[in-house]
Amino acid sequence: MTIPKSGRLYIIGAGFAGQTLAGEIKNKGIFGKVVAFLDDDAQKIGRRMDGVPVLGPIRDVAQLLRMNPADEAVIAIPSASREYLAELYAVLKKAGFERIRILPGISQITEGDPHLIQTRSIDPQDLLGRTPVSVNLRQSLSYLRGKRVLVTGAGGSIGSELCRQLLSGGASRLYLFGHGENSIYLIDRELRLLQEEGVGEKATLVPVVGDLKDADYIGYITGKLKADVIFHTAAYKHVPMTEENPVAAIENNFFGTVNLVDAAAKHRVRRFVLITTDKAVEPVSVYGASKYLCERAVIEAASRQAARQVNFMAVRFGNVLGSRGSIVPLFQKQIEKGGPVTITSPEMRRWFMTIPEACSLVLKAGGVGANGNLYLLDMGESVRIKDIAEQMIRFYGFEPEKEIRIEYIGLRPGERLDERLWADDERPVKTEYSRILRIEREGPPALDLEALTEKLRPVCRFDPGAPEKYRDSDLLRGILREAIPSLAAPAPGAPAKQVSGARAAPPHA
Repeated sequence: MTIPKSGRLYIIGAGFAGQTLAGEIKNKGIFGKVVAFLDDDAQKIGRRMDGVPVLGPIRDVAQLLRMNPADEAVIAIPSASREYLAELYAVLKKAGFERIRILPGISQITEGDPHLIQTRSIDPQDLLGRTPVSVNLRQSLSYLRGKRVLVTGAGGSIGSELCRQLLSGGASRLYLFGHGENSIYLIDRELRLLQEEGVGEKATLVPVVGDLKDADYIGYITGKLKADVIFHTAAYKHVPMTEENPVAAIENNFFGTVNLVDAAAKHRVRRFVLITTDKAVEPVSVYGASKYLCERAVIEAASRQAARQVNFMAVRFGNVLGSRGSIVPLFQKQIEKGGPVTITSPEMRRWFMTIPEACSLVLKAGGVGANGNLYLLDMGESVRIKDIAEQMIRFYGFEPEKEIRIEYIGLRPGERLDERLWADDERPVKTEYSRILRIEREGPPALDLEALTEKLRPVCRFDPGAPEKYRDSDLLRGILREAIPSLAAPAPGAPAKQVSGARAAPPHA
C-alpha cells in the first residue's frame, strides 16, 4: 500500500468501488479530500455522489483540470481491462497527475467492500499482459471454510498473494510457513493490518519459521499443526542461482517436497496442492529438473494414498508478472539507473499472467481438482520479452533505444529461448472450469523416481558410508542427466534452434 498524502484526491470511477473509497476517505479525515469523481458513464456525469461531483468524460475533463503538487488520482474500476487501464494511465499522466494509485481487481483480492488499504501505486504489471479472469473467491474457497490451511513459502510472491486471497475463504487458521524470518514477519504484519481494516474474515494467523529440508522437523510440525490443506509454493526459483548451486536446489526443492509429502500422508492432510512451473517441462535447468521431480513425487504419492483419501495434485503455470525473480522488477531497476535493459535475445518469449490471477486459479483448482491430477493454467499467448521491455521503458516516460538502450546478452546457463507448457508425452485437456486445463500423460513415465532418489540422497545428505559423494555437484548433474535426457541438451550458447522448446498455446478452457 502507498499511504496517500493529505491533499486533493480525484477518484477515477464513480461506481460502487469508487463511492466506497470516497466514503472511507471522508470518514477517516486524514488522507485528504475527494474533490471529484471522473467517469465515462453518461448516466453518472453531472450528478453528485454524497456531495462529490461526477465529472466526465474522463479524457475531456482531465485536460481541463489544473493539477497542483498535492493532487492525486485513485483508479477505482476493478473490472477495467488492461487496454482501458493503459488508456487511463496515459490520460492521467498527460493531465499532470504525478501520483496515481489503483485499486486492484476486487474479485481476485478479496470479497466484500473495497478498502483504502488495498490501493497501491500503479506499476507496469497493471498494464501488461491480458485482462485477468474474474474469479468469485468466496465461492471458490468454500471448501476451506472452517479448515486449517498451511502455505509454504508464505513470504514469497506467490505464497503471500495466496495468503491475501485466503483471508476471504473463512479458514479457521492460516499457517504462514517459511524459511526466512523477515519475509514471514512482513506477510504476517500485512495480513493483520488488512484484517484490522475489515478485509476478509477473521482467520487466526500463525507464523511458522522452519526449514523444509529438515525431515524430522517437517514431520513434527505437520502433525502439530493438523493442517487440512497444504499449498506448497516454497522453492529456490532463480535459474542462474540454482545453476551455480545445484545441490542446494535439489536438496531444498525436491527433498523438501518429499519431506512435506511424506508428512502430509502420515498425518492425513485432506488436500495437498503443489505449485509447479513450465520450466519442469523437459527441463534444461537444474531448477526445472527439481520441479519436474517434485511433480513426479506428488503424483506418485497420490497413487499410494488413494485408499486413504488424501488428495495430492499439482498446478503448473508459466511466469508471473511482478514476482521477485521476474523481469519486471529487474527491468525497473535497469530503467531507473538509465539503462541498458538487458535481454537474452530479441526472439525470447515467455508465458505470463498476473500473480493475483494465477493465485485465484490455483485456489480454485485446489478445490475442484481430483487426486493424482496435474493441472495447467491456460496462459494465453506467449509474449516477446523485447515487447515487455519496450512497454516498460515507455511507462516510465522514455523512448526505447533513443533514451534507454536495449542490450542483448545471449543465453545464460539453464535458459532456453521458449518455454513449453506440456511435454511430448503429455496432452492438455479442457475442464469445465475457465482457464484450468488437465494434463493427461500418454503412458507411464520412464523415470524410476525411487531409484533416482536413492542416488541423489548421499549427494544432498551426508552419508558416512559414502562421504566422497556429499555436495558433489558434478556427480549430481551426471545423475540428473542420466535420468532426465533433456538436461543433456547442448549448453547455452549453442544455436537457438537446439535449445528452443516452442509449443503452440494450449486450448482455452
